[in-house]
Amino acid sequence: MTENAHQQPTAPDTELPTQYAPADVEGALYERWVERGYFEADAKSEKPPYTIVIPPPNVTGSLHLGHAFQHTLMDALTRRKRMQGFESLWLPGMDHAGIATQNKVEQQLAEEGKSRHDLGREEFVKRVWQWKEEYGGKILGQMRRLGDGVDWSRERFTMDEGLSKAVLTIFKKLYEDELIYRAERIINWCPRCLTAISDIEVEYQEDDGELVSIRYGEGDDSVVVATTRAETMLGDTAVAVHPDDERYKHLIGRRIKLPLTDRSIPVVADPHVDPEFGTGAVKVTPAHDPNDFAIGQRHGLESITVMDERAIITAHGPFQGLDRFEARSAIVAALRSQGRIVAEKRPYVHSVGHCSRCKTTIEPRLSMQWWVKVGPLAKAAGDAVRDGRVRIHPEDMSKRYFDWVDNMNDWCISRQLWWGHRIPIWYGPDGEVVCVGPDEEPPTGEGWHQDTDVLDTWFSSGLWPFSTLGWPERTEDLRKFYPTDVLLTGHDIIFFWVARMMMFGLYAMDGEVPFKTIALTGLVRDERGKKMSKSFGNVVDPLDWMDKYGSDALRFTLARGANPGTDVPIGEDWVQASRNFANKIWNATRFALMNGATVEGPLPEASKLSATDRWILSRLNETVAQVDALYEDFQFAKLSEALYHFAWDEVFDWYVELSKTTFQAGGEAAEASKRVLGEVLDVTLRLLHPIVPFVAETLWTTLTGGESVVVADWPRDSGFRDAAAEREIATLQSVITEVRRFRADQGLQPGQRVPASLTLDGTALAAHEAAIRQLLRLQPEGEGFTATATLPVAGATVALDLSGTIDVAAERKRLAKDLAAAEKEKAQATAKLGNEAFLAKAPDNVVEKIRTRLAKADEDIARIQAQLERLPQA
Repeated sequence: MTENAHQQPTAPDTELPTQYAPADVEGALYERWVERGYFEADAKSEKPPYTIVIPPPNVTGSLHLGHAFQHTLMDALTRRKRMQGFESLWLPGMDHAGIATQNKVEQQLAEEGKSRHDLGREEFVKRVWQWKEEYGGKILGQMRRLGDGVDWSRERFTMDEGLSKAVLTIFKKLYEDELIYRAERIINWCPRCLTAISDIEVEYQEDDGELVSIRYGEGDDSVVVATTRAETMLGDTAVAVHPDDERYKHLIGRRIKLPLTDRSIPVVADPHVDPEFGTGAVKVTPAHDPNDFAIGQRHGLESITVMDERAIITAHGPFQGLDRFEARSAIVAALRSQGRIVAEKRPYVHSVGHCSRCKTTIEPRLSMQWWVKVGPLAKAAGDAVRDGRVRIHPEDMSKRYFDWVDNMNDWCISRQLWWGHRIPIWYGPDGEVVCVGPDEEPPTGEGWHQDTDVLDTWFSSGLWPFSTLGWPERTEDLRKFYPTDVLLTGHDIIFFWVARMMMFGLYAMDGEVPFKTIALTGLVRDERGKKMSKSFGNVVDPLDWMDKYGSDALRFTLARGANPGTDVPIGEDWVQASRNFANKIWNATRFALMNGATVEGPLPEASKLSATDRWILSRLNETVAQVDALYEDFQFAKLSEALYHFAWDEVFDWYVELSKTTFQAGGEAAEASKRVLGEVLDVTLRLLHPIVPFVAETLWTTLTGGESVVVADWPRDSGFRDAAAEREIATLQSVITEVRRFRADQGLQPGQRVPASLTLDGTALAAHEAAIRQLLRLQPEGEGFTATATLPVAGATVALDLSGTIDVAAERKRLAKDLAAAEKEKAQATAKLGNEAFLAKAPDNVVEKIRTRLAKADEDIARIQAQLERLPQA
């Protein structure tokens, strides 16, 4: 009936504390798992591999709910595969976080009255390493607290020796293949951090700005352009119009005067200008706008830089030395005094990019930088998904992936920082340029110097799936565990990290994909679905909830909300509910142990089991099959719900309660049920373990005497089903549920005993009379029994004597009052829905609410009338 053998048990310990206290067990259990090497993978193993590399958190970071969410899911996947017999590797590590880490150390220096320039580059980098050793990696301890089953013996860091070698190796390979080049292009520039930053490090928000319309030129040779950044007009080198725009055809090829300067600029025809937008004419500032730069390239326009690296105006004239925002106001005032302002709109709300680190407004800036030529790499990354070598889950996210890789621009990889992988390019005194690989000596002699920039952090993290396994060496780990099986990450970085790992993995590993499946999750939000933000005051520290409710409660809450690609709302009430679930598991297992539940010996044959036992074993196997299918489809929310309802509803609320009468009766049937209960709990705890490992471990080892549920076998569906038993117990449940509902309707207390006559002859329920009476608190008829209420349910008849148990007159009065209220509600709703004038004016949602009220009133009236009919006559 089952294929769920577990480790050879020692004598089980049947003693459990009366209450589950997570803080008393979690830390010690985790350290025991690590000490015993349960999470360490063996590259020499004959087992099939299963690999996940952790998305490396920043070395500066702390565990937030987003980490806890994704780590819970990755841990569940790898724990299950380990139990299924795979050589399961979940590889941990951290990212060096170039800008964030450098900022941390610069803040320290500022407190000492120093800057990095006081130390010099070499000493500053040493200082950063010291900071990393002292303060970095806080999140690693927090991962232990969550229960992350990672292989700590393989922990990596993007600046460690091996990963640094991988960075130098792939840079040289790309450089020699002419896929890395140096060029002057528009980049995202942070005037506070003084570096180029990647697209993912730009946060866009709606800012109150201004839209100013300015007249360029004079008379018939004038044109009006609109801008939100008036200060950039000092660097304008053209006005662009659409070639087919009749309004401006006479100006194309002519020059007009640029206000506030002594320059004239050409009017150029460019098909990318939208004639329907604004005035149909745009100012072109090639050095300070990416779209303008592209127009400038097409028309051979000059690029004039008018701001320095700190966004201070450098153009000669009255505005030189002003901050960009000061210059904006001064320039608009000067244009206004000359009568050049045609229109002004304030506030003008528009999307503005900000540095994610310091929140400074980003300045598009023309700069000499290093770039990756992504065309052929991006094509390979797209092809790998199109031809099925890599699966994106959920599938509808594939479109977003293709939109990105099919339209990807070349990638700026240089950063003006000191912390990071320094670009391995040396420049000679006579213009020589040499790329130096990891095992090569750099050129020496007078005049040779290394490029001062470092590589974008995303460059090294793009190598993560294979560099962490030993590449460029052909290590045992690389041969065993590459390609990895699943990349599980948030859909928000599909463009920035996922695509780059795909590009680099296919390139470095000769067309072999870095992972077989990309499983995309949503983002964690508050209980109202709102983004968590310090400014909103709704940020939650997951450690607080773990302290209060236990790590399992947080993990189960997160898994229960994890629908693929969909954002996950979470609130403290939900974590508390998950804590209650853990308590329910604990109390039910404790009851089972106290009543002799066991896993010793084989299960009795089906013919020797009661219908209740056969029902729960049938449901158990169905649940195993369901959970397995949902795991394969990354449906964590659905599998968590399936486990929750099977454990709480079917095992604890029904099977355990139905078994109590069997245990009390004793005999062979009781012994068989004890073995079945032990089997059900054994399998259920193994199914729960990947998501709630701590409580599952404590209970499973106590129940079975096994070494650890971490290395126990994953349950398998034996194929046993008993449809007849399932129908029989469903009928039993319907009887009990219906009578319980009737008792509640009559105001009877749950524990209040009522005389009752049961007519079960000819039904399958005859064997369950003792259980029915116990669960419904029904006592034998006794002398003077008079049936005051009769309930025919599922072929059986339950006759109840309620005389003396309730105040019939008072109950009739209460129900009559409720009936009058329901009838009044119905009359009001009916009147409104019958009013044509009201229906013509009311919004659809209002009308729908009234229809809902009417339906609810009808339901209430029917329910109350049925209750009145069932009451005994006075």
